[in-house]
Amino acid sequence: MERHVLIVGGGEVGTELALLLLLGKHQVTVIEVDPEQAARLRRVLPANSVKGGNGTDPTVLEAAGIRRAQVVAAVTGADETNLVVTSLARFAFQVPRTIARVRTPKNAWMFTSAMGVDVALNQADLLAHLIAEEMSLGDMMTLLKLRKGQYSLVEERVAPTAAAAGKAVRDLELPSECVFTAVIRAGQLLLPRPELVLQPGDEVLALVHAAQAEQLAALLGQASE
Repeated sequence: MERHVLIVGGGEVGTELALLLLLGKHQVTVIEVDPEQAARLRRVLPANSVKGGNGTDPTVLEAAGIRRAQVVAAVTGADETNLVVTSLARFAFQVPRTIARVRTPKNAWMFTSAMGVDVALNQADLLAHLIAEEMSLGDMMTLLKLRKGQYSLVEERVAPTAAAAGKAVRDLELPSECVFTAVIRAGQLLLPRPELVLQPGDEVLALVHAAQAEQLAALLGQASE
């Protein structure tokens, strides 16, 4: 579904986000206060999608089309600016969805629904947790996080000595909040039907609750001696 997304902050994060959304055929408008940054943005984005001005100014937000926006993403390098933007978006303009970048981890406690923030993205915290998670899960790879990190779409290759190797999907003791979404075998995508027997080397894609990811990794990965 095509959405109109208003991005406040045209630095590296805002630029990459805008390019990604445009690739997905969404309508995007970027507000950037720095004239040089705005000029740079117009060289890499459609010129009419870039608006100069201060994103904490309601008149600038109005001119950028905030009343049409389904999503506002405040991704400047200043936490206070991002909070003001999301507060205005939610309480002054009733934007349905607000996302804010948290630049300084110690300020994360302020990014709450009371301040108009639906989703707070703390880059340092996310990176640290991802690294710790990848270390704890061995060969399991996290592809996507859902429901604010409660669930993950993961990929794991079935090890030769795995408990799951040679067993049909219906016979596996999967975690209670886990479901297989696909099995890739020799480049071919297979549906995880109950009768499908897992073979060593199969790549399993699964949706699993974060608390049960290690249990799934133990089922599919190398058995401990």
